[in-house]
Amino acid sequence: MPLSDEDVREILRIIDESDLTELQIQTDGFALHVVKGGRASAGSSTPGRPRGVSEPASARPAVDAPALAEEPREPSDGLATITAPMLGTFYRAEAPGKPPFVDVGQQVEPDTIVCIIEVMKMMNSVTAGVSGTIAAVVPDNAELVEYGQPLFRVQPA
Repeated sequence: MPLSDEDVREILRIIDESDLTELQIQTDGFALHVVKGGRASAGSSTPGRPRGVSEPASARPAVDAPALAEEPREPSDGLATITAPMLGTFYRAEAPGKPPFVDVGQQVEPDTIVCIIEVMKMMNSVTAGVSGTIAAVVPDNAELVEYGQPLFRVQPA
């Protein structure tokens, strides 16, 4: 029996409240792999499969674990890049009609919230992780972003 969306939400809530950093679940017709603060994938839709049911693990290409741990290469323009810590929908503000968390020209500190990424109706704050001035906002508001995708370019302080 495949897991429902509510089952997945409950699993994610339990992981969020626990000391676990990674969890992988596989059942017939369903695979869930969660890495806390990193990549997460749950039941991506595949043509011919019901929503919420991912490809069997054997059908997916293997991922080289050390490649995930590598830092993305910075362009040689001297700007730092704030990347997406997870797959989800990028939002510049906390709600429609509200001002963006940050804008081009604004000073940020490592703990400054720069955006939120929505994953399965859960809002996840993203912090700058660097001191400096926002030089560019890369994705459009409400755009789907991938793990590791550039979100902001920052002129380090």
